Amino acid sequence: MTHPTATPVARTSADLTAERLDALRDLIPEAFIEGKVDFAKLRAVLGDVVDERPERYSFTWAGKRDAIRLLQMPTRATLAPAKDESVHWDTTQNLFIEGDNLEVLKLLYRAYYGRVKLIYIDPPYNTGNDFIYPDDYTDPLRPYLQLTGQMDAAGNLLTSNTETSGRYHSAWLNMMYPRSFVARQLLRDDGVIFINIDDHEVHNLRMLLNEVFGEENFIANVIWQKKQSPQNDATYFSDMHDHILVYARRAKRTKSENEGWDRNFLERSDQQAARYTNQTATPEARGHLSI
Repeated sequence: MTHPTATPVARTSADLTAERLDALRDLIPEAFIEGKVDFAKLRAVLGDVVDERPERYSFTWAGKRDAIRLLQMPTRATLAPAKDESVHWDTTQNLFIEGDNLEVLKLLYRAYYGRVKLIYIDPPYNTGNDFIYPDDYTDPLRPYLQLTGQMDAAGNLLTSNTETSGRYHSAWLNMMYPRSFVARQLLRDDGVIFINIDDHEVHNLRMLLNEVFGEENFIANVIWQKKQSPQNDATYFSDMHDHILVYARRAKRTKSENEGWDRNFLERSDQQAARYTNQTATPEARGHLSI
């Protein structure tokens, strides 16, 4: 028996396609006829913005359409509390979620849409052995994995993404695209994402994030020195660094702009401030450490 004022709880995660169509309908209502997008009218409204040339700049890969389809599928999964494995369940301010990260991101979408200040992820580097799939996928992931060659008809999963698979980079991009997209939706307008990656896929990840976030929201490629001494058994050059790609949900166009992501500053300690001898610097520059 339900309470007469109770609000029914949705059994699936948010429908991302429906939400985007609602936003487009609110912005350009004349582009809809009988509930469907009229692309001819949409092109007319957008004018010269639409690129209809047969050859144009684009970034695509094998399976991209399936990755977008997977992104659009609402999940029917639910989060179940594990109180027996928790510490201070009633008072803790922290939350640790275990599960397939795409399914979890979809579950968090309704509650955390546009509310997250910072996301840091360390995805598989796709070096051939670190790109491993779990062995308990369920629908709707199962048909997707079969379509993209990651699972055979008997349900056997590949254990790694080897270069001999024929879709070495594509399989990795198919994994990264929907997760990056939903992560962006969770960010606030002044939110930012940091993604750790190495030389194997940094170029592809940069192109993918340009598409998801918009290249105008690229902030920096931060070089992180991960080793202090050369690797003697390196075939060519010793790999001494990784990359951290930084993208904002909305980057500021000018320094005076109020909206969008900006850096925070840490107060310098007296010991750090003593290293600087430039007395012509502003007090703000002398007193803060930029991060």
